[in-house]
Amino acid sequence: MTYTHGHHRNVLRSHSNRTVENSAGYLAAEFNSGAHVLDVGSGPGTITADIARMVDPGSVVAVEMTSEAAALTRAELDRQRLTNARAVVGDALALDFGDGTFDVVHAHQVLQHVPDPVLALHEMMRVCRPGGVVGVRDSDYASFAWYPRVPELDEWLSLYRAAARANGGEPDAGRRLLAWAHAAGAATVEATSSTWCYATPEAREWWGGMWADRIVESDLAEQLVREQRATRADLDRISEGWRQWARDPDGWFSLLHGELLIRV
Repeated sequence: MTYTHGHHRNVLRSHSNRTVENSAGYLAAEFNSGAHVLDVGSGPGTITADIARMVDPGSVVAVEMTSEAAALTRAELDRQRLTNARAVVGDALALDFGDGTFDVVHAHQVLQHVPDPVLALHEMMRVCRPGGVVGVRDSDYASFAWYPRVPELDEWLSLYRAAARANGGEPDAGRRLLAWAHAAGAATVEATSSTWCYATPEAREWWGGMWADRIVESDLAEQLVREQRATRADLDRISEGWRQWARDPDGWFSLLHGELLIRV
């Protein structure tokens, strides 16, 4: 598995903004006191930390695919002085836990990156206890909508989707979650959707500025140049397109996410 975004500081600016409230609200009612939770693909650990506080005196195990990524989660847990959560290195396609270990299994923006999302869901269901719940949420890039139609943003979207698929992922994962769950053998599934929307001057400055930087300085940028999908000049031009969008008082951007609750 290749994580298309990587963990550059420009990426972490976005991912560190994620919380249970803005990224896992569909699952929040399941994070009950005393619950044991597995957080697959924990990244910078901000969602993990929220879960740990909610389930205390229960526990959270966060899984990341590399030592570098797991260290990011640990750093956030340490920063917030949370002692009921830990981060380990593992593989979402072969989770190193026994059957029925956890009450809740959570994965945010993970299935779009793995080469076999059906197997990943099967593994999440396997390590969840009978009567427990698996919750997954993934964006759907083809459904992103924005105004005004800055041509460079169309180019950005096309390049990102191509790079993600070259890495074995599926950037339009949100619409496929229900089908993947059925293929994994899930019998009781609730499918929903939700959005992030950036339309205020402050939100546009944050979202547009963050992507203006990410498209020129991140693992994605390096991949696009290395694979000759874009030149540095192309990426600079797309970066300016993001800043142009962010400056427009009529600017609006909405990101669709698919969500699933699987009752095991």
